[in-house]
Amino acid sequence: MKTIAPEELLTQLNWRYATKQFDAQRKISPQTWAALEESLVLTPSSFGLQPWKFLVVTDPAVREQLVPVSWGQRQVADASHLVVFAVKRNFGEADIDAYLNRIVTVRGATRDSLNGYRDMMVGNLVNNRDDAGRKNWATNQTYIALGNFLTSAALLGVDACPLEGIEPAKYDEILGLEKQGLTTVVAAAAGYRAVTDKYASAKKVRFQKSEVLVEV
Repeated sequence: MKTIAPEELLTQLNWRYATKQFDAQRKISPQTWAALEESLVLTPSSFGLQPWKFLVVTDPAVREQLVPVSWGQRQVADASHLVVFAVKRNFGEADIDAYLNRIVTVRGATRDSLNGYRDMMVGNLVNNRDDAGRKNWATNQTYIALGNFLTSAALLGVDACPLEGIEPAKYDEILGLEKQGLTTVVAAAAGYRAVTDKYASAKKVRFQKSEVLVEV
């Protein structure tokens, strides 16, 4: 297994920032974008259930429609790529069974051997939570995916910006997500910073390590 040096990791994490202006003329190469898509697929999730869909919005006209419902943030339209992180509206037993079937396919297990695992997941997510609780659980999982995406982009030298300043219901409407059984949580733009983005050279503002890391 190939690893990177600790200083390389810190260099890239210090280099990245929430890009405010993207160079609309610079595009992420197909090879690099394929790796970033795979980073999303490989994101860990609670129970391994992956209660999400990642929508890559490619139509320039649609992306322009999203700008007004993104607090006017031009990153949505100007970045090379835009990903919308959505969750399933009615996550339930069918989704759990679909995951168990995937385990059977990938690992060669039998469904009978997974009955106990199924019972645990159904008990935790279906029987012990209401719709709001399940949505909250699924929403939390998407932020794991978002963080994984941002870090992966930084390691590849790709700029990115997480976008919570959006109107999820309007995104759902524009992207037709309700009929797909999905609802928007957050978005992320990726590409390359514009030379005019003053925030690229701004110092990071973080609390001292002693204030946020505590040994117990």
